[in-house]
Amino acid sequence: MKIGCCVNMIARDSEKIGINLLKPLARIGYDYVELPLAQVMALDDRAFARLVEEVEDSGLPCPAVGNFFPADMRLVGPNANGREELETYLTKAFDRAARLGARVIVFGSGWVRNIPDGYAHQAGWRQLVDALRLADDLIGRRGICIAIEPLNRKESNMILSLAEALTLAKDAARPHIRVHVDFYHLMMECESIEMIGKAAGFLQHAHIANPAGRVWPKAGDGAAYHTFFDALRCAGYGGDVSVEAFSNEFERDADEALTLLRALQVRF
Repeated sequence: MKIGCCVNMIARDSEKIGINLLKPLARIGYDYVELPLAQVMALDDRAFARLVEEVEDSGLPCPAVGNFFPADMRLVGPNANGREELETYLTKAFDRAARLGARVIVFGSGWVRNIPDGYAHQAGWRQLVDALRLADDLIGRRGICIAIEPLNRKESNMILSLAEALTLAKDAARPHIRVHVDFYHLMMECESIEMIGKAAGFLQHAHIANPAGRVWPKAGDGAAYHTFFDALRCAGYGGDVSVEAFSNEFERDADEALTLLRALQVRF
C-alpha cells in the first residue's frame, strides 16, 4: 500500500490542477499524487505536455486520477450526453490518464449521475451501466480501470453506498469496472464498515478524510481510522489510499496526516 494525496480540494484558484503542490508533497514524504482528470482535460495539448513533464520532474508518480467528468456532462436523464460525445470524451480522457501513468480513474462526479426529478431510477441505472460498458470497451490495453465511488446524499442522489457501487459494477460485468471506497462518504452515510469485506473482490482504490468537516486525518481526532484500515486488510486490499480533504494549513496538515497514515500502514 502507498499513501497519496488528491490535490483537487487544496489547489489554489489560480492553480486548479494543483501542480504547485507536488514538490511540497514529495518533500513531506507522500508516495504519489492524485490529479483531477476533468481539469487536466481542459488543458490544450501544449499545456498538457508541460503538465506531464512537471509530474515527471516532481518525482511523484500519478497512479490514480479523480474528478472524472466535467461539470457540464450528464450520464443520466433525458438530457444525457449522446454516445458519440461521450465516446469522444472518454477516448481522450483515457489517453491523457495513461500518459500521466494512471492505472485507476475514480468515478465520483456526482453531478453526471444525478437522477432528475421525475426520472425513473431504473432508467438512470441502465444509462450508467451502458456508459460503464462503453468506457470498458474504450479502455482497451491502456492498463486502466474505473473505480465507482459511492458518495453521500449531499453530493449526489445515486450510488450512495458501497453496496450500490458493488451492484453497479456487477451489473456492468466488465473487467475494467471496479469499486472505490471513501472513508468519509462511508461514515457520512452510516454504512457498516463490514461492507468492505463484501466488496473484497472488486476494491481497487480508497480515499480517507476526517468525517468531521472533511479535513485531514490526524491522530487523536476521534475518527476510527484503524477500523477502516483493518477492514481493508481483512478484505485482502492491495491498492493505495489517498487523502482527499480540505485544508487551510496544507503543509502542516499533510505532515501530521502522513505520520498517522504511516502508523496505520503497518497494519498491512
